[in-house]
Amino acid sequence: MTSNSTSLRVGRLLKAHGLKGAIKLELYTDSPNERFVPGATFSLQVPEESPWFGKTVTVKELRWYNNQPVLFLEGIEDRTQAETLIKAIMLVQQDLNETPTEPDAWYDQQLVGLKVFREKLEIGTVARVEHMPAQDLLVINYKDTEVMVPFVKQIVPEVDIANGKLTVTPPMGLFEEVAEE
Repeated sequence: MTSNSTSLRVGRLLKAHGLKGAIKLELYTDSPNERFVPGATFSLQVPEESPWFGKTVTVKELRWYNNQPVLFLEGIEDRTQAETLIKAIMLVQQDLNETPTEPDAWYDQQLVGLKVFREKLEIGTVARVEHMPAQDLLVINYKDTEVMVPFVKQIVPEVDIANGKLTVTPPMGLFEEVAEE
């Protein structure tokens, strides 16, 4: 791994599915059909005592059953073999200099550390990105606390990676105490 790349979590293997080695997959990516193509190879995050520690897996096929992704991996031919991979987190190497191809899309590591501005006044920095079912949240270090800001265009209208900043237009009360009537 070079200093310009990092391991990104793209999925977690949940449980064996059927008898032919398939494994249900929890997705950590917005583009599973592009990420889990036949021949794609992933490193694994597993405990050191796992037989899979330090090894990689290669995708044979991704299928969908009742809107649930199910993964078939090369060399995993039965349920017993599949069960040895349960709870493994699948990792892919990501070039930190690469930017997503979609407009208004960023990798978490591009957002963390950005200075946060509100009406041209610097108010904090992005600590991390939380991925929730409804939407992503930016966790911003503000004064002596963390503020969770919905990562939506109305509240975060501008992200400027090149200049290391983003602008927020939060509703009243998100960053300040609301006076009681």
